[in-house]
Formats: sequence, structure tokens, C-alpha cells
Amino acid sequence: MQELLKKKLKEENYITRLPVYFIGLFIMTLGISMSVKSDFGVSPVSSIPYTITCITGMEMGKATIIFHVGLVVLQIIILRKDFKIKNLLQVFVGIVFGYFTTFSNYLFSFLPDVDNMIIRIALMLGSAVFIAVGIFFYLPADIVPLAGEGAMQAISEKSNIAFNKVKIGFDVSMVSVSLISCIVVLKAFGSVGMGTVVAAVLVGTVLGVVTKMFGAKRDYLLAAERR
Repeated sequence: MQELLKKKLKEENYITRLPVYFIGLFIMTLGISMSVKSDFGVSPVSSIPYTITCITGMEMGKATIIFHVGLVVLQIIILRKDFKIKNLLQVFVGIVFGYFTTFSNYLFSFLPDVDNMIIRIALMLGSAVFIAVGIFFYLPADIVPLAGEGAMQAISEKSNIAFNKVKIGFDVSMVSVSLISCIVVLKAFGSVGMGTVVAAVLVGTVLGVVTKMFGAKRDYLLAAERR
């Protein structure tokens, strides 16, 4: 009975959860754009799209969309008959995320390029905070996961490896591919740098702090704890 009640509350509260979900995605892209502006390297999940941009010159939003579509194809290959049609919605979310990325980069394009180390570090740290806050809103809204998380979940299900361990391996793999590609083609680190390491450590830490401080209020807003 309790599960049915939670499901009913969840279904009735889309009018709140959808805006929170998309606001969370947009805040995440603001964080990604800040990391690009800092020129210290981007977060692991954004490393491959930004690598595509660095190597080909393709606009990052478009590269992000291509990357998300590729991850959905990867899920189809891994899951095969277990792949659920509703997971194709991840393509739509990837497109939205890509356009959000384009718009965020456009907003930060008005800021001049900075050589000041303090400002660059502030942008790098701020990017981790924005990404964490975005996840804080986007993930609990529980609409459709981003394709990266969908791919990690598929690998976890088929390999029987814990999701957190798959995430570590997935992030390391993306950073490794990005680093090797940039070194071979550009003779530089490109999308990988100090900011990549900081994001890998700081995002989870900030997310934990924000959740502890505001998680209950967010859950009430989303009707996750309402009776």
C-alpha cells in the first residue's frame, strides 16, 4: 500500500518534478561551461565531448548530443533484448542537455578570457559546485537518467559489478581516452587537467554537503517524503 501511495504521489507531482529536473540539468551545464572557461580541464563526464570539440572544432553542444546518442547505442548493444524502449528518451534528454550546453557556453562567452590564476581557480572550483547543485536537483527528480548513467547502469546490470565501481571505471576510461586523444592529435592535455581531478573529488563532496543542508526541503518539494 505504501509503495502504491508513493507511486501515485510521484505520478501526480510531475508538474513540480519536471521543472526541477530541467533546472538541475541547466545548472550542470553552467558548471561545465565554467570549467571550460577556467581552461584547467573539464569534469570526467564532459571530457569526451570537449575532446571532440578541441580536435574537430565542432561546437560543444553538438558534440555532447553525439556523445549521448553513442552512449544510448552502447546500451542497446549491452542490453540487447533487455533494452527498454523508454530508454530512448535518453536521446531526447541528451539533445536538451546539448542545447543547454550551447546556451551556457554562449553566456560565458561574454566573459573575457582570463590569465589571472586566482580567477581561473575560482572558475574551476565554482564549476564543481554548480555541477554538484545541478545533480542535487536533477537526480532525485527521477525522470530520465542522462545517457552516461544509463550506460553505467547497463554495464552494472550485465556484469554484476556494483554501480559505484562501474562509475569509477567509466570515469577513468573516459578521461584516459580523452587524454590519449588530445596528446596524440593536439600534443597537449586538452580537455584533461587539474580541473578534471578536482571535479572528480569535489563534486561528490559538495553534493553531500548540499544534500545534508537542503535535501529534506528538496524531497518535500518533490513529494518524495510526503504522506
